[in-house]
Amino acid sequence: MRNHTMVTEFILLGIPETEGLETVLFFLFSSLYLCTLLGNVLILTAIISSSWLHTPMYFFLGNLSMFDLGFSSTTVPKMLLCLSRQNQGISFQGCVSQVFFYHFLGCTECFLYTVMAYDRFVAICYPLRYMVIMNHRVCSILATGTWMGGCVHAIILTSLTFQLPYCGSNQVGYYFCDIPAVLPLACGDVSLAQRVGFTNVGLLSLICFFLILVSYTRIGISISKIRSAEGRQRAFSTCSAHLTAILCAYGPVIIIYLQPNPSAFLGAIIQILNNLVTPMLNPLIYSLRNKDVKSALWNIFHKKYIFHKKFTLENK
Repeated sequence: MRNHTMVTEFILLGIPETEGLETVLFFLFSSLYLCTLLGNVLILTAIISSSWLHTPMYFFLGNLSMFDLGFSSTTVPKMLLCLSRQNQGISFQGCVSQVFFYHFLGCTECFLYTVMAYDRFVAICYPLRYMVIMNHRVCSILATGTWMGGCVHAIILTSLTFQLPYCGSNQVGYYFCDIPAVLPLACGDVSLAQRVGFTNVGLLSLICFFLILVSYTRIGISISKIRSAEGRQRAFSTCSAHLTAILCAYGPVIIIYLQPNPSAFLGAIIQILNNLVTPMLNPLIYSLRNKDVKSALWNIFHKKYIFHKKFTLENK
């Protein structure tokens, strides 16, 4: 230990196997990131400004939009800097923060999708008691629980990872600080951090996925008992957006973990799908397939247009 200098900065080597494609990827990912920011800000604006969207379903959708804004912003800006070759370095404290917020928001996503599945379960299976069961107090507790649970999860993993000494190489063979990329650089025994990290992430993901599966199994049984085709269609339409979002979130992860020997390039592609593409798709899924959200956005822009026109006429 005395013969090595303690690491104070890490060097991010970027996306594996993309040499020569940095400029193309920079403009592609910049466009996707801007769409992510714009889409989620529009969803939040519609929910906050429209009183008829102040319901449990849209309350959790607003939480999801805040998550998407934070989750994509945790890794994408630094990735864009790496692609532009402006700054590939990240301080030790910055790396700690990136690991913490990545796992904090990633775990929160799992919990939030589970809570949204429970919300749809209550809405379909107990429609007459929906507003009683999903009252403001329950919604606040569930939302707070998702964020607090994600925070505890991230504190455990981040503490185990960075309590180890880092005194050798500082080159991270990835485009952001993640536990599997940082741990090989540690000078101490990493077995405990690896075991806890794998168990914690895997167990939480499986529990959340199981609860979502149970909720939608009950929902499917309830929908099958509805006699009218119109009633079944209306019930299914309230769940289709959430199901699509879950497939976008869990699909890439399932694909990567089913590979016996996943490559670094494939792993990076899956991470980019989770970090950038899924947060961009969520606003499209929930706005384009939802008449209430589209109506709210239309009212916002229409009011702004009328105000701008009136202001212009008054000035003339």
